[in-house]
Amino acid sequence: MTAVLGGCGLGGSDEVTLKLVAADYGNSKANGSQGYWDALVKEYEAKHPNVKVEVSVYSWTDVDRKVKDMVAAGDAPDMAQIGAYADYAAKDLLYPAGDVLSIPVQADFASQLANAGEVSGVQYGMPFAASTRLLFYNKTLFAKAGITAPTTWQELAADAEALKAEGVKYPYALPLGPEEAQAETMQWLLSGGGAYAGTTGTYDIDSTPNVETFTWLRDELVGKGLTGPVAPGELNRADAFAAFADGDVGMLNGHPSLMKAAAKKGVKFGMVPMPGLNGPASSVMGVADWMTAFKENGHGEEIGSFLDFVYNDKNVLAFSREYDLLPVTDSASEAMSTAAQDKDLKPFLDELPVSTLYPVGKTSWATVSAAVKKSIGQAVTPNGSPTGVLGQLQATASAADVAE
Repeated sequence: MTAVLGGCGLGGSDEVTLKLVAADYGNSKANGSQGYWDALVKEYEAKHPNVKVEVSVYSWTDVDRKVKDMVAAGDAPDMAQIGAYADYAAKDLLYPAGDVLSIPVQADFASQLANAGEVSGVQYGMPFAASTRLLFYNKTLFAKAGITAPTTWQELAADAEALKAEGVKYPYALPLGPEEAQAETMQWLLSGGGAYAGTTGTYDIDSTPNVETFTWLRDELVGKGLTGPVAPGELNRADAFAAFADGDVGMLNGHPSLMKAAAKKGVKFGMVPMPGLNGPASSVMGVADWMTAFKENGHGEEIGSFLDFVYNDKNVLAFSREYDLLPVTDSASEAMSTAAQDKDLKPFLDELPVSTLYPVGKTSWATVSAAVKKSIGQAVTPNGSPTGVLGQLQATASAADVAE
């Protein structure tokens, strides 16, 4: 393909402008992702004067909706770095990864992530960033309350009671607000022996284990005032992380980026596996965010050139280290696993190969994820019905599945 296309685009005289929509991984204006992309684009454009790359960065609350609106308006970006890809692939809007990436770059993706990026055996989702989750706890607040890190739900609730008695603002922060409710939800479902989908891949959101999990959350945490002054359905992940970094949270589920934010403010923290019913949860949540390449503007060659650059080890490691995320390529993961500067990330890196990811290969997942973000918080309100809320989410998921 390179031989065929070499005489146009990158090798020609016409300037091509690529539009990339990306998500913001920063926790403040100072380290927002716009700065990362600006520096990367500047370096790329210096070597490819006929290609310009315009990057628009949006918060995770807005980015998926923004891309959806652009596509609906017939103004798709050339690339979008977002949370889901399968619905676009099903509509034949995306280049397969193999049509844009060089063979060595595509082959370097961690196999678990590459497989998760497939629809009907073809990879459309290119993993961009990955993470797993651990339970973070504030060592200072725990010492003051005379408690140790929990390994079971019962211990977690008891620890939260002790923290509340010491006046801790958020004994356990439960962010079920619209920013990333689907992640907190999945971590709890897994810890209760459930999941979004069963082993056959069919949605099973209102399963008995899932209903029991959210009933326990409603009654034993939220109902007893152990989740803080903000209703879980109104508490976003970023705000919960910021509160932890301010020393106002006893425990919460966190991904690697929380380490830097907490350490910067002098918070002494520990990390343990998510507690389960009778011990540490047997399954851990893994998350991958996805790069997609849209066909609408016909810039496949230029997209491939830019993404080959994005995915070189230097850039993958720079991004991962800037935002305390896990690399998505084998070569960068190997480099990180042996580097002294990355030792804090190793517990997360070790969990990735055995983690459970969202059902992102289903074209219905974007619809289901959006529905979870919108309504799951209602399941844990004082008068909320986990059975009703999860039942409605299951109905939404089943209908979306049929629509596939």
